Amino acid sequence: MTTTYSNLRDIDGRAIGIRCAGGTIAGIGPDVTGPDAVDCGGRLVLPAFVEPHVHLDKTLWGEAWQPGHRAARLRDYIDNERRVLSANRTAPEERAARLLSQMLRHGTTAVRSHIDIAPDIGLAHVEAMMRLREAWRDRVDLQFVAFPQQGLLCRPGTTDLVRAAMDMGVETVGGLDPAGIDGDPEGQLKFVFDLAVEKGAGVDIHLHDRGELGAWQVERIAEHTDAAGLSGKVMISHAYCLGMVSAARLEKIGRRLADLGISLMTSAPADTAVPPVEALTEMGVTVCCGSDGIRDSWSPLGNGDMLERAFLTAYRFDWNTDEDFRRALGCATGAAARAIGLAGYGLKAGARADFVMIEAINAGDALCRRPSGRLVVRRGAVVAGRLED
Repeated sequence: MTTTYSNLRDIDGRAIGIRCAGGTIAGIGPDVTGPDAVDCGGRLVLPAFVEPHVHLDKTLWGEAWQPGHRAARLRDYIDNERRVLSANRTAPEERAARLLSQMLRHGTTAVRSHIDIAPDIGLAHVEAMMRLREAWRDRVDLQFVAFPQQGLLCRPGTTDLVRAAMDMGVETVGGLDPAGIDGDPEGQLKFVFDLAVEKGAGVDIHLHDRGELGAWQVERIAEHTDAAGLSGKVMISHAYCLGMVSAARLEKIGRRLADLGISLMTSAPADTAVPPVEALTEMGVTVCCGSDGIRDSWSPLGNGDMLERAFLTAYRFDWNTDEDFRRALGCATGAAARAIGLAGYGLKAGARADFVMIEAINAGDALCRRPSGRLVVRRGAVVAGRLED
């Protein structure tokens, strides 16, 4: 089936149309139109949003109100999460599906989600997320990370479970604070990268460790990436430490990350240092923004809207120029797609026909107002929203 969407504006303000056929963009540009074209009312069109870091299996979306929990240590948050989730009787895929519906409505059609794997839950969350992926395969592309939330080496049996999860179809090997949680950085990194090479998988490591300890681990991740031949397949999530080092040290680390194609994800939190997105991007590092937890035991905040996450990134860095706003949007679109290895992405002929239309005049207007009533197209067909909105 062929569908043409006309009377759109691209991020540069140019009038364009988009012709879709067979789930891809067959034509795009100022002259693309036709007698049966759908008039989109001058909306701004962007490639569909990409969520590169969320925890679908742990969301409490649609459940009874759960206030946040304050604790002194990361381990305390992890222990509280186990208590909250063990008391919840709603299936993980049901809670996750509610959140996916919200994310799709806001314009996200590709998601990378971390899945908890630990001895006390075994592979139950992996099985639930596999059922979710099958149920949503026509609406959202789902990638998964085998995530040892309670620790990898410090919890006997976890390494076997991570390996089993990869055999079940999880695409990425996860890690967590090799020094701060496991206390064995080289041991954790060796297992993670060896398994990734064995399975032909990528790597995504949560790194919360601060300061010099964290920066040293970033350097070790780079060395393991190089030795394993995994350039372009590794992400470091959070990496607060990169907002705490000197400019000279940041430059050295940033150039190394860029050379190896190691991407960074930030949720742009307000309570700690974060990687300086602008400086790292100028060095050639792919830096994307992600939601992390959305309405879970860690915090009731978050709403599944990547346009808002891009806004929060701009707000965190006090960005306010048109160039800044384009950079912020890029963190939730092109950079996020590169970071998770999403093929065929973008507003160009031959790319997947996934895009979102917003009642805004440009990037800054979209970010600052974050209008509702978005029209979301997946594989060339409208899957959320109505033109009359």
